[in-house]
Amino acid sequence: MPGEVIDRPNPQALPSHIPEDVLALAVKLDKTKLDDTDYEGLKEFRRAANYIAAAMIFLGDNVLLERDLTFDDIKSRLLGHWGTCPGLILVYSHLNLLVRKYDIDVMFVVGPGHGAPAILASLWLEGSMGRFYPQYSRDHKGLHNLITGFSTPHGLPSHINAEASGTFTTITHTPGSIHEGGELGYALSVAFGAVMDKPDLVVACVIGDGEAESGPTATAWHGAKYIDPAESGAVIPILHLNGFKISERTISGCMDDKELVALYTGYGYQCRIVDDLDDIDADMHRSLEWALSEIRHIQKAARSGKTVMKPRWPMIVMRTPKGWGAPKKVHGEFMEGSFRSHQVPLMAAKTEKAELEMLQSWLESYKPQELFTKDGDITETINSIIPVNNDKKLGQQPLSFNHHETLKIPDWHKYEVEKGSQASCMQTIGELLDQVLVDNPHSMRIFSPDELVSNKLDAVFRHTGRNFQWDEFSNARGGRVIEMLSEHTMQGFLQGYTLTGRTGLFPSYESFLGIVHTMMVQYSKFNKMARESTFRKDISSINYLETSTWTRQEHNGFSHQNPSFIGAVLNLKPSAARVYLPPDANTFLSTIAHCLQSKNYVNLMVGSKQPAPVFLSGEEAEAHCRAGVSVWKFASTDDGLDPDVVLVGIGAEIMFEVIEAAAMLRELTPTLRVRVVNVTDLLVLELYGSHPHALSLSDFDALFTADRPIHINYHGYAKELQGLLWGRPNLQRISIASYSEEGSTTTPFDMMLRNSVSRYHVAEAAIRGGATRNEKVRLDQHKLLSLIRHDISETQKYIMKTSKDPEGTFDTPNFETGRTEKRDVGYAD
Repeated sequence: MPGEVIDRPNPQALPSHIPEDVLALAVKLDKTKLDDTDYEGLKEFRRAANYIAAAMIFLGDNVLLERDLTFDDIKSRLLGHWGTCPGLILVYSHLNLLVRKYDIDVMFVVGPGHGAPAILASLWLEGSMGRFYPQYSRDHKGLHNLITGFSTPHGLPSHINAEASGTFTTITHTPGSIHEGGELGYALSVAFGAVMDKPDLVVACVIGDGEAESGPTATAWHGAKYIDPAESGAVIPILHLNGFKISERTISGCMDDKELVALYTGYGYQCRIVDDLDDIDADMHRSLEWALSEIRHIQKAARSGKTVMKPRWPMIVMRTPKGWGAPKKVHGEFMEGSFRSHQVPLMAAKTEKAELEMLQSWLESYKPQELFTKDGDITETINSIIPVNNDKKLGQQPLSFNHHETLKIPDWHKYEVEKGSQASCMQTIGELLDQVLVDNPHSMRIFSPDELVSNKLDAVFRHTGRNFQWDEFSNARGGRVIEMLSEHTMQGFLQGYTLTGRTGLFPSYESFLGIVHTMMVQYSKFNKMARESTFRKDISSINYLETSTWTRQEHNGFSHQNPSFIGAVLNLKPSAARVYLPPDANTFLSTIAHCLQSKNYVNLMVGSKQPAPVFLSGEEAEAHCRAGVSVWKFASTDDGLDPDVVLVGIGAEIMFEVIEAAAMLRELTPTLRVRVVNVTDLLVLELYGSHPHALSLSDFDALFTADRPIHINYHGYAKELQGLLWGRPNLQRISIASYSEEGSTTTPFDMMLRNSVSRYHVAEAAIRGGATRNEKVRLDQHKLLSLIRHDISETQKYIMKTSKDPEGTFDTPNFETGRTEKRDVGYAD
C-alpha cells in the first residue's frame, strides 16, 4: 500500500488557530521585476540544469534527444532522487546571480544530499566539473559522460560526496561541497561552523523539510546565536518546503504560514516566505537581496562598535512543488506535487512504452536544443548569470578545497610537570590550550557540549571567553570557546570549521561522545574520499578529547560510564584512525601538541581530569609518545629483563592499577619477575601492515616477549583489543581485563573492583601467568590467590560500610624507597 493517499497535488497546510496578527512578523517586500537579461539567464539556467538532472537519472545514451528515445537509451538501473532537484536548482541559479552582481564570497551547503543531480548539473553548467575532471568538460562529450555515468559504477554517485569512477582508480569528489547530506540533520550546523572567523563569507544552506524534522537540525537553528558578526560571516538558512518525504507529508508541509513564522521568529530569525510560483525568479531574487542587505546591516553595526544585541538574522522559507516539472500524473496517480516524485518518477521507462513516451515529453519540455551550442557548450544567455571569476563560482570557492591555516603551537615542554608529582591531565593541557588560543586568534576554536570547568580545562578562560552572543556577559567579546548542550551541533560546527581550513577541539564527557558516532563516521567517509581526490588539499585533523571517563564517574553512576567511542574510531580506515590513551600529564601534553598539528586524521585522546601521578619527565614522555609503547623499567623487575609475566596498562587510571599491582607483587612474591609495559598509542597493537603505527613482529616480541604470558589492563572494551591483536601469533598467552559494563554510584576504587581491573585482579592474573614458568610462584599460587581474594572481599566490605575507599588506596608507590607517596585522589566535583 502507498504511504498516503492524496486527492490533489501539492496540498496546502490546513489553517492553524494562531491569531492572524502573527503574520505581521513575516517579512514583506515590494515586488520588483527582474532585468530582462537576468530573467532570461535564470530561466535558461534552470531549464538546462533541470534537463540535465532529469536526464542523469534516466539516460544511458542519446543525451540530447537527437532522436526519439528507445528502451535501449534508458539505463538498466534507474537510481536517483528527482523530488528536491528543481528547488535546489532554483537556489543555485539565484546564488550565481547574487555573486555575479555583488562580487561576494558564497558557499552552498546542501542538506538534501540525495539531490546530487541538481548540484552536479549546475556544477557542469558553471564549468567546475570540467575544471577538476576533464572527462566532464563543458562540451558534448563531457555532457554525455556526466549524464550516462550518473549512479553507475563508472560514474558519479547518487549523493553529494566522493565516489570511485571508472575502474575505481579515479576519485571524483563533488566540487564546492563540505557536506554530503546523506545522513540528514547536520547541514545547518556545518554551515555555521564554516562562517566562523571568515567575516566576508556567506553560506547559503538549504534544509529539506524532511531534514527539518531531525533533532540535530532543531538545535542547529540556534547556531546563529553563536555567530559574532564582528568577526564571522553569515548563514542564510533556506527551508526548502516541498511538503513530502518518501511516502508521506512533512511536518513543516502541514504548518501554515502563521505557524512557520511564529516558530522561526522564536528562534531569532526574520522569516521571509518565497512562494510566488507565477514569478518565482523575481520573488527569490528580491528575497536573497533582502537577506544580504540584512546581513550587511548587522555586520556593519558590529564592526563599527555598535553591536545589535540579539540581531534577527534573515532566513527564507521556500515553498515549491515536490518534483516540480515532472509529469503531472502517472497511471492515474499524482506525480508532481506528491511523494511519488521523491525518487524516480517513471520507474518503468525501461520496459513500458507509455512511460517511455512520458519521459520523452517531459525531457522535451525543457527544449534542450535551445540550451546548448552545436558543440554541446552552454549558451551566452546561461553564461550571463554565472560568475566570471572562477574563485567566486560555488564549485570553486577556495575555502572548500584549497585552504589550510597552520596552527602556531608553543613548545609544550614549557608546561611540563615535575616527574614524581601529581597533576590533572586536563588542568595541565588547559595551560597549553590557553596559549594556543592566544597565538591563533582566528584559526582555532574549542567546541564543547559539556562545561569546560567540569572537565578542568578552565585555564583556557584566562585570555578568552565563551562566544554566546545572546548572553550579555559574553556578547561581542571575541570568545574562542563555544559551549552548547548539543553534541550534534558542536560536531557540525567542528566539521564546518575544519573543512574550511581551520582547527578545532571537541572535549566531552566520555560517555556522551557516542552521540556523534555516526556523524563522525559520515565525516570520515567524506574526508577519506576527499583525500583521494586530485584537488582537495590537506586539512587539520578532527580532534576529540575524551575525559570524565568511566573510571572516575563513580559519582554520576552507570549512565555516565561508557567508553564505546574508542571502538567507533578504531573501525575507521587506518589512514584516519588514531587513538591515544596518555598515562600522565606530560604524555598528554606531548599527545595534544602532536594532534593539533596533524592533518587528515580522526584523533581521539582519552584521559583523566582528576589528579594522578606523573610517572615520566618531559623528555621521557616525548620519547614514550614517539614510540607509542615502552617498557616502564622503574616498575619492572630488573628493568624488565627475562620476565615471567608481562603486565600491560592502557589508560591512565587503569595503568595506575598495574603500577600498584607491580609494587604489591614485590612484597607478595619477590621471586616473580615482572615486566611492566604502557601503551599510549592504541594502534601499535594492530597486526603489522594493518595500520601505519602497527608494531612489526620483532618489535612486538621485543616489547612483550615471544612466549611469556601477557595480561592487559585496558580502559575500553576487551573485544576492541581482541580485534587489534587478531592475527598475531601465540594469542592464547594473552588475557585481557577491561570495562565490563559494571557500574553504579559508588567509590573510585569500587569501580576498579566491579570491572575486575583493580590491582588485586592484575596481581591475580600475574601470579597465574607467572606460575606457568616459575616453580616458586607455582608452589605458592593457591596461597597467594587466596590472600588476594580475601583482600578483595575485605575491601568491598569496607567500602559498603563506610562509603569510601580505604585510606592510602591511591597513594603512589615509590619503587626506589619501597614507600608510598600520599595522593589527592580528587573526589567528585
